[in-house]
Amino acid sequence: MSKIGLFYGSETGNTRKVAKSIVKKLGEDAVELFNVTKATPDDFAKFSSIILATPTLGDGELVDSWKEFFPTFEGIDLTGKTVAIYGFGDQDAYGHEFCDAMIILYNAAKAQGATIIGSWGTDGYEFTKSKAVVDGKFVGLALDNDNQKEETDERVDDWLGENKSALPA
Repeated sequence: MSKIGLFYGSETGNTRKVAKSIVKKLGEDAVELFNVTKATPDDFAKFSSIILATPTLGDGELVDSWKEFFPTFEGIDLTGKTVAIYGFGDQDAYGHEFCDAMIILYNAAKAQGATIIGSWGTDGYEFTKSKAVVDGKFVGLALDNDNQKEETDERVDDWLGENKSALPA
Protein backbone atom coordinates (compact mmCIF):
# COMPACT_ATOMS: atom_id res chain seq x y z
CA MET A 1 0.00 0.00 0.00
CA SER A 2 1.37 3.42 -0.89
CA LYS A 3 1.27 6.25 1.59
CA ILE A 4 0.37 9.89 1.23
CA GLY A 5 3.42 12.16 1.24
CA LEU A 6 2.89 15.27 3.38
CA PHE A 7 5.47 17.97 2.67
CA TYR A 8 5.48 21.06 4.86
CA GLY A 9 7.43 24.19 5.64
CA SER A 10 6.96 25.83 9.01
CA GLU A 11 8.26 28.80 10.93
CA THR A 12 6.24 29.10 14.13
CA GLY A 13 5.31 25.43 14.33
CA ASN A 14 1.60 25.71 13.42
CA THR A 15 2.00 24.07 10.01
CA ARG A 16 4.12 21.26 11.48
CA LYS A 17 1.63 20.73 14.31
CA VAL A 18 -1.25 20.29 11.84
CA ALA A 19 0.94 17.99 9.71
CA LYS A 20 1.55 15.79 12.75
CA SER A 21 -2.17 15.93 13.55
CA ILE A 22 -3.00 14.71 10.04
CA VAL A 23 -0.58 11.81 10.51
CA LYS A 24 -2.37 10.87 13.75
CA LYS A 25 -5.83 11.24 12.20
CA LEU A 26 -5.06 9.18 9.08
CA GLY A 27 -2.47 6.90 10.67
CA GLU A 28 1.30 6.51 10.37
CA ASP A 29 0.72 3.66 7.95
CA ALA A 30 -1.14 6.09 5.66
CA VAL A 31 0.97 9.27 5.77
CA GLU A 32 4.71 9.91 5.61
CA LEU A 33 5.82 13.33 6.86
CA PHE A 34 8.58 15.47 5.31
CA ASN A 35 9.93 18.86 6.28
CA VAL A 36 10.87 20.41 2.91
CA THR A 37 14.27 21.34 4.34
CA LYS A 38 15.13 17.64 4.09
CA ALA A 39 12.99 16.61 1.10
CA THR A 40 14.32 15.40 -2.25
CA PRO A 41 12.72 14.87 -5.65
CA ASP A 42 12.93 11.12 -4.99
CA ASP A 43 10.75 11.62 -1.91
CA PHE A 44 7.99 13.09 -4.09
CA ALA A 45 8.38 10.32 -6.68
CA LYS A 46 7.34 7.69 -4.10
CA PHE A 47 3.79 8.99 -3.76
CA SER A 48 0.73 9.18 -5.97
CA SER A 49 -1.02 11.34 -3.35
CA ILE A 50 0.66 14.40 -1.86
CA ILE A 51 -0.30 17.09 0.63
CA LEU A 52 1.63 20.38 0.50
CA ALA A 53 1.56 22.76 3.47
CA THR A 54 2.86 26.26 4.13
CA PRO A 55 2.20 29.35 6.19
CA THR A 56 2.04 32.73 4.45
CA LEU A 57 4.75 35.20 5.43
CA GLY A 58 5.78 38.71 4.54
CA ASP A 59 3.92 40.06 1.54
CA GLY A 60 2.05 36.84 0.77
CA GLU A 61 5.23 34.78 0.46
CA LEU A 62 6.27 31.22 1.12
CA VAL A 63 8.10 30.41 4.33
CA ASP A 64 11.91 30.37 3.91
CA SER A 65 12.16 26.56 3.86
CA TRP A 66 9.75 26.41 0.88
CA LYS A 67 11.52 29.35 -0.81
CA GLU A 68 14.82 27.48 -0.63
CA PHE A 69 13.30 24.22 -1.87
CA PHE A 70 11.06 25.81 -4.50
CA PRO A 71 13.51 25.71 -7.45
CA THR A 72 13.89 21.97 -6.84
CA PHE A 73 10.14 21.55 -6.39
CA GLU A 74 9.40 23.26 -9.71
CA GLY A 75 11.51 20.63 -11.47
CA ILE A 76 9.55 17.66 -10.12
CA ASP A 77 7.13 15.94 -12.50
CA LEU A 78 3.79 15.59 -10.73
CA THR A 79 1.92 14.14 -13.70
CA GLY A 80 -0.59 11.56 -12.51
CA LYS A 81 -0.29 12.64 -8.89
CA THR A 82 -3.10 14.00 -6.73
CA VAL A 83 -2.16 17.06 -4.66
CA ALA A 84 -4.01 18.77 -1.81
CA ILE A 85 -2.83 21.94 -0.08
CA TYR A 86 -3.33 23.57 3.29
CA GLY A 87 -1.94 26.82 4.56
CA PHE A 88 -1.91 29.30 7.39
CA GLY A 89 -2.54 33.02 7.40
CA ASP A 90 -3.63 35.83 9.67
CA GLN A 91 -6.97 37.33 8.63
CA ASP A 92 -6.71 40.28 11.01
CA ALA A 93 -3.16 41.55 10.50
CA TYR A 94 -2.75 40.31 6.91
CA GLY A 95 -6.31 40.13 5.63
CA HIS A 96 -5.19 41.70 2.36
CA GLU A 97 -3.01 38.66 1.55
CA PHE A 98 -4.66 35.92 3.57
CA CYS A 99 -3.09 32.52 2.87
CA ASP A 100 -1.57 33.83 -0.39
CA ALA A 101 1.35 31.37 -0.22
CA MET A 102 -1.05 28.52 -1.06
CA ILE A 103 -1.50 29.89 -4.58
CA ILE A 104 2.24 29.66 -5.19
CA LEU A 105 2.23 25.93 -4.39
CA TYR A 106 -1.05 25.46 -6.28
CA ASN A 107 0.22 27.13 -9.46
CA ALA A 108 3.49 25.22 -9.39
CA ALA A 109 1.89 21.82 -8.75
CA LYS A 110 -0.70 22.43 -11.46
CA ALA A 111 2.01 23.48 -13.95
CA GLN A 112 3.90 20.30 -13.10
CA GLY A 113 0.93 18.13 -14.08
CA ALA A 114 -0.74 17.44 -10.73
CA THR A 115 -4.46 17.00 -10.25
CA ILE A 116 -5.36 19.45 -7.49
CA ILE A 117 -8.08 18.61 -4.97
CA GLY A 118 -9.17 19.99 -1.63
CA SER A 119 -10.60 23.41 -2.40
CA TRP A 120 -12.24 25.00 0.63
CA GLY A 121 -15.09 27.48 1.04
CA THR A 122 -14.56 31.03 2.23
CA ASP A 123 -17.54 31.11 4.62
CA GLY A 124 -16.54 31.75 8.22
CA TYR A 125 -13.48 33.82 7.35
CA GLU A 126 -13.05 37.59 7.56
CA PHE A 127 -10.38 38.79 5.14
CA THR A 128 -10.28 41.46 2.45
CA LYS A 129 -8.31 39.69 -0.27
CA SER A 130 -6.57 36.40 -1.03
CA LYS A 131 -4.79 35.26 -4.18
CA ALA A 132 -5.53 31.73 -2.94
CA VAL A 133 -9.23 32.14 -3.76
CA VAL A 134 -9.99 30.72 -7.21
CA ASP A 135 -13.56 30.43 -8.48
CA GLY A 136 -14.90 31.54 -5.10
CA LYS A 137 -13.02 28.97 -3.00
CA PHE A 138 -9.60 28.67 -1.43
CA VAL A 139 -7.30 26.37 -3.44
CA GLY A 140 -6.80 24.38 -0.24
CA LEU A 141 -7.65 24.40 3.44
CA ALA A 142 -7.15 27.88 4.91
CA LEU A 143 -6.26 28.01 8.61
CA ASP A 144 -5.72 30.91 10.99
CA ASN A 145 -4.35 30.04 14.43
CA ASP A 146 -3.90 33.73 15.27
CA ASN A 147 -7.61 34.54 15.12
CA GLN A 148 -9.55 31.26 14.78
CA LYS A 149 -7.44 28.63 16.55
CA GLU A 150 -10.59 27.04 17.97
CA GLU A 151 -11.70 26.26 14.39
CA THR A 152 -8.51 24.48 13.27
CA ASP A 153 -9.18 20.90 14.44
CA GLU A 154 -12.74 20.85 13.10
CA ARG A 155 -11.67 22.36 9.78
CA VAL A 156 -8.89 19.80 9.41
CA ASP A 157 -11.29 16.96 10.22
CA ASP A 158 -13.88 18.23 7.75
CA TRP A 159 -11.28 18.80 5.02
CA LEU A 160 -9.78 15.33 5.51
CA GLY A 161 -13.28 13.82 5.46
CA GLU A 162 -14.09 15.56 2.20
CA ASN A 163 -10.82 14.55 0.53
CA LYS A 164 -9.80 11.22 2.08
CA SER A 165 -11.20 9.13 -0.77
CA ALA A 166 -9.39 11.30 -3.35
CA LEU A 167 -6.10 10.87 -1.48
CA PRO A 168 -5.79 7.12 -1.50
CA ALA A 169 -3.06 5.84 0.71
